[in-house]
Amino acid sequence: MKNKQLYYWILTGLLSFYMLFAAWFAETHQAEFTGRMGFPAYFRVELTIAKIIGAIVLLIPQTSQRIREWVYVGFCICMISAFIAKCSSGYGFMEAAQPAFSLVFFLLVIFLLQKVNNQPYKLSEKQS
Repeated sequence: MKNKQLYYWILTGLLSFYMLFAAWFAETHQAEFTGRMGFPAYFRVELTIAKIIGAIVLLIPQTSQRIREWVYVGFCICMISAFIAKCSSGYGFMEAAQPAFSLVFFLLVIFLLQKVNNQPYKLSEKQS
């Protein structure tokens, strides 16, 4: 049981650290976000705040499973949107594919977290 909890928190910590890094990167590379991709500055600020809040929420042990699921959904939507934005902005293959690779990492972590929790994903049933 302790091994499962350890794996759970290691994976959750990696995911949170990645999103905190992504928030820091967006703040330190403002010109690329607003200039090359053409997003308004307020959108970058919104994404940065959302990433920070989501990463912190995942690290709080008392957070319900339902809230955690929505944080994961938000992070996955963020990665899909980043992939589309980079493809549309003329980035090279490796630069544009980075969010797609991150999405695969997120989905893998979510799958592993479900395995660690021994909770099969059920769309239609309520979780208690």
